[in-house]
Amino acid sequence: MRRMDFALSETQEITRKTVRDFAEREIVPKSMEYDESQEFPHAWAKKMGELGLMGVFVPEKYGGAGLDSVSYAITIEELSRADASAGVIAAVCNGLVCEPILKYGTEDQKEAYLAPVARGEWIGAYALTEPGSGSDAAAMRSTAALEGDTWVLNGTKAFVTNATVAKIVIAYARTGPKKHDISAFIIPTDARGFSVLKKENKMGIRASDTALLGFDNLRLPRECLLGEIHKGFTIAMATLDGGRIGIAAQSLGIAQRALEESLKYSKEREAFGQRIADLQGIQWKLTDMATEIEAARLLTYRAARMKDEGHRHTYESSVAKLFASEASHRAVDHAVQIHAGYGFIKDYIVEKLYRDQRVTEIYEGTSEIQRLVIARSVLGK
Repeated sequence: MRRMDFALSETQEITRKTVRDFAEREIVPKSMEYDESQEFPHAWAKKMGELGLMGVFVPEKYGGAGLDSVSYAITIEELSRADASAGVIAAVCNGLVCEPILKYGTEDQKEAYLAPVARGEWIGAYALTEPGSGSDAAAMRSTAALEGDTWVLNGTKAFVTNATVAKIVIAYARTGPKKHDISAFIIPTDARGFSVLKKENKMGIRASDTALLGFDNLRLPRECLLGEIHKGFTIAMATLDGGRIGIAAQSLGIAQRALEESLKYSKEREAFGQRIADLQGIQWKLTDMATEIEAARLLTYRAARMKDEGHRHTYESSVAKLFASEASHRAVDHAVQIHAGYGFIKDYIVEKLYRDQRVTEIYEGTSEIQRLVIARSVLGK
């Protein structure tokens, strides 16, 4: 049986303090403003890059911080505690862009693309979902055909985070007749035939842009293929294993903020001649929130540690993502209820937390997909 050590290293503790201090100073004061305007927070992204938060586990020789996946989870947790948009901007650049290039890219690709993203000079995006294929990613209809030394891509990609500001997009397209004949590509967004068709008007995480992309006879050099031909589906699924750790950490940060705001409010608000924190009904809500957050944190850090140790972590990442996102849902729901009427008012951050949280149960694989992944493992399939 593997020994489980729950203590964080000194580097991981320093990472938490560094990101917490940065987030309190730079992100929290502007959070509500960006939520209202839906403006992409370029200043946040630039400063996150300068701190190494856009390439946490990218080796230093490629412009990253050279830290581990637990430090990455802590980073996304702390950024998301301040603002979930900051968390997902960093999570996409780290887990969905840098990681597949680091793992499957050629040395030329690593040198060309990793450093600018890891340093925050470029924003990256990830395009897998299509209007007609979400959870069933292999049903995609976008195509890529090789004409001489040029790939020609056609199709549409939906719900692409960071899309309107990205310099590169990791995108997937069908390259053969079989269901899993899918390949991955690194697409510069200034390529002819690339277009942003629509920026979505979202319920939450509004400072992180999400868009519909179009590829119209998009022509790419042969060397823009990421990994081997027809192996893109494998790359996508492996990338999502790591990406789910990021969304579990994001869920954790949102839930932690909900608990902190609820504790503060319940100690200040009085009803029936006493603080509402002294009422058993409120105490039990706070207790449930604290307990589930502790459990979610352990599950998330366990998945991150297994990734660091080189173990397969599909099951652990899905368990962490499922539990953390649904625990976060319960936490923000309790937070709004504790704030009562004020929880429904935009002047209070719990209203924003409630909206931001909801997508954590949808993207990077819905809760239903996580249950399918977990069931296959439990049943030994």
